[in-house]
Amino acid sequence: MRRTVTALSVIALLFISMSCKDKATTKIVADNVETASERDEVAKKVPVMSFDKREHDFGSIVVGTPQETTFTFTNTGDAPLIITDAKSSCGCTVPQYPKNTPVAPGATGEMVVKFNGSGQNQVTKTITVTANTEKGSELLRIKAFVNPKGAAPAGPVKS
Repeated sequence: MRRTVTALSVIALLFISMSCKDKATTKIVADNVETASERDEVAKKVPVMSFDKREHDFGSIVVGTPQETTFTFTNTGDAPLIITDAKSSCGCTVPQYPKNTPVAPGATGEMVVKFNGSGQNQVTKTITVTANTEKGSELLRIKAFVNPKGAAPAGPVKS
């Protein structure tokens, strides 16, 4: 019995050592390596959204007075930039942007933000821009000091 177990063990070891004889490097297909390295290089290229400003202050305004500002951005990355969504923190603020339109590396674009002038006193609204950047989203901010109609301006003077 002992000899049988020993003989089977020796045969198993020989079989394992023979099956490991093939080197893993001989099984690599060169075309697959090249395709994988190209894919990895493309994956490293990402767009970067650089804004001329991230915040705009409308200053002191009268309630109900519509306001508008433009945020200019540049794609400083090395892949096309695509904005898929832009949402404000309130329905009183509406962003307009080039939705699903690729912005080439080095090119610029604009996002117009309209604010209807609602609220009272110091008002701050945020716009979340969703794009194919590394972070996935960018945050912009607008603010104003909203005075009631007929009241003397109480907030900072609009510049």
